[in-house]
Amino acid sequence: MSLPTITPHQIRGLLIEANLLKEFIGQEWHYTVPQEMNDLIFTSLSYDSRQTDANTLFFCKGAAFKESYLESAVAQGLQCYVSEHPYENCSAYGIIVTDIRAAMACIAQAFYNNPQDQLFKIGITGTKGKTSCAYFVREILAKTTNQKVAFFSSEENTVDGKNYQEAVLTTPETLDLYAMMAEAVANGMTHLVMEVSSQAYKTKRVSGITYEIGIFLNISPDHIGPVEHPDFDDYLFCKRELIHNSKQMIINRQSDYFELLKETCAAHQVPLITYGQCDGDYQVLPAESGDPKSFRIHSEKDIFLVNGDYQLALLGEFNHDNATAAIVAACLAGATQEEAQSVLPNVTIPGRMIVLEKQNGALIIVDYAHNYLSFKSLSELAHTLRPKGRLIFVTGSAGGKAESRRPDMGRALSEYADKVYLTSDDPNFEDPRAIAAEIAAAITAPTVIIEEQMDRSLAVQSAVAEATSQDIVILAGKGAEQYLKVNGQKEPYEGDLQIAQRLL
Repeated sequence: MSLPTITPHQIRGLLIEANLLKEFIGQEWHYTVPQEMNDLIFTSLSYDSRQTDANTLFFCKGAAFKESYLESAVAQGLQCYVSEHPYENCSAYGIIVTDIRAAMACIAQAFYNNPQDQLFKIGITGTKGKTSCAYFVREILAKTTNQKVAFFSSEENTVDGKNYQEAVLTTPETLDLYAMMAEAVANGMTHLVMEVSSQAYKTKRVSGITYEIGIFLNISPDHIGPVEHPDFDDYLFCKRELIHNSKQMIINRQSDYFELLKETCAAHQVPLITYGQCDGDYQVLPAESGDPKSFRIHSEKDIFLVNGDYQLALLGEFNHDNATAAIVAACLAGATQEEAQSVLPNVTIPGRMIVLEKQNGALIIVDYAHNYLSFKSLSELAHTLRPKGRLIFVTGSAGGKAESRRPDMGRALSEYADKVYLTSDDPNFEDPRAIAAEIAAAITAPTVIIEEQMDRSLAVQSAVAEATSQDIVILAGKGAEQYLKVNGQKEPYEGDLQIAQRLL
C-alpha cells in the first residue's frame, strides 16, 4: 500500500470547498498557492512539534499552543504549518484558516482517503455506560464478522481486532482518529465501534463522520468546568450532535430530556428506536428465573429478532439497559440473537463492576464510577444486594477537569452512603484535600460519616477491613488503573482492584 500524500493545491481545494481558507503565507500573502510552495508534498500530518520533519504538515492547535512549539518544529526542518493566526517571524510557509480543528478533520479525511466511508460505524454517547455498551457491541460483532471490528474506547483501542493499546482519550484526537481508521481499513476491518464523548464534538474531533448507528444511553451533568463545558446546556448540546450525525438512533426511553432527544431526531429525519425498563420499542424486563445477571427483551414489533432471554457477567439493571442497546445495534449491523446470547455471558469490562467477596460475606465493588448517575446506579444495586448493611464508599475526584462532579458526588453520597473515605483520585495540579473538601461540603446528610485519608491505599485498606458481613464497599473512580496523575505525571499506584484482591 502506497503512503498517503497531499499537496498545497489539494489542500486549497478542500479548504475553499469547506469555506475554511483565509490565506497562504509565502514570501507574500496570497489566496492562491504561492509559486514557492508548488513543489511541496506532505507525507505526514502532526499536531505534535516533536513529531515533525521537512515533509510534515504541522497544525498549530489548542488553547495552550505556544509559538515556541512551531519554532522547535521549524528547527527540525518543518516547511509548512496550518494555523488560525499567521506567525510572520517564522521561516516556514503558513496556511491560515478560520477554524483549525475543522481544517484538521477536512485535511485528514482526504489525506487518509476517507477511511470513515469504508467502515460500518457505531457511535455511542451518554454520561454513563459508554464503555460497557461499546464492549458489548464489539464482542457480539466480533463473533459475527470473524474479528473484523476496530474499537476505540476510553480503555483501549484496536485497529486489527487482535492487538490492543491503552487509550489516551475517550475519542482520539482528529489526526490520530483518521490515521487509526485508515489502518483499520488496511487491516481488513469492516466495522468500527467507538465511544463518542461530548468533547469530541466540542473540539470537532469527529467532524465529517456520519455513523450508521448512534446510541444515546443517558444524560446527567458532567464534564462541566473551565476547560470542558461552561454549563450543562453546552454539555447536552454537544452530546446531541451525535443525533444529526447518525443515520439511525437508538435512545434510552428513560433518559432525562428524552422529549428533546426525540424531537431532535424528528427535526433531522433520523429514524429512532427506543428501549428501556418496561418501556420503549424494546422493553428490558427481569428474568423469570430471578437471576440478577439475567434479563429479557420484549418488543411487540420485533423487527430485528432480538426477543428473548440474555445473561451477562455483570450485575445491575443499568447493565441490562446497556446490553439491550448493544444487542439492538449489533443486530441492526448484521448480528443474530444467537450470537448475542452466546457472547454476552463472557464479556467483562476492565475495572468496571467487578464484584469481590470478603471471607465474612461483605461485598467489594470496584468501578470507574465518577459522577452522580454512576454513584446512584451503583448505590441502588448495592442496596439490592445487601439491604440490611452499610454502604461504604472510597472516592475522590480528578483535578483540573469536570469540577461540577464534586458537588454532584456529595449529593449522591448524601442520598445513599453510610460512610465515605474521601481520598486522592488523579489530583494532577490540584490539592487532593481541597477537592475532598468540595465533595464533603456537598454532603448534607448528617448521618454520613466522613473520613479524609489522602493515601488512597490506606483508604481502600481501611474500608475493606471494617466491612462486616452485610456491608458493601464501593471503590469508585480508579478501577484497575495502577497509577495516580499527580503534577502532570503518572505516579505508580497498586490499584483499587489489586489492593482489594490482595486483601481478600
